[in-house]
Amino acid sequence: MTVTTFSELELDESLLEALQDKGFTRPTAIQAAAIPPALDGRDVLGSAPTGTGKTAAYLLPALQHLLDFPRKKSGPPRILILTPTRELAMQVADHARELAKHTHLDIATITGGVAYMNQRKCSAKIRTSWSPRPDVCCNT
Repeated sequence: MTVTTFSELELDESLLEALQDKGFTRPTAIQAAAIPPALDGRDVLGSAPTGTGKTAAYLLPALQHLLDFPRKKSGPPRILILTPTRELAMQVADHARELAKHTHLDIATITGGVAYMNQRKCSAKIRTSWSPRPDVCCNT
């Protein structure tokens, strides 16, 4: 099946709304190739040039999974994203927040080189919210 629009991917309406807010209606090549098998629960390995939507290619199926299988009770993060740098962790978390903005999902960033309490205070000021029990945690 060739995917030409995000709506063909059967993503949750809240994710489609966030994509529309960002002006995205058509998946890039990496997204069209990676999202369907990831939504089916299969492992995906992909490579694409910078700026082609790789982050959304893995975030959208991950967020969809969290929406399909909501938490029954509070617990540890359900998705852990590891990045090599603080800047990339913050960038990925920001992108996840944009995609999850119409959902109940909480996204946190925890990086090395910054005291935990300082991260919590900074996160509360800069980000939309700090959750002691995030659904997604982007880390270094």
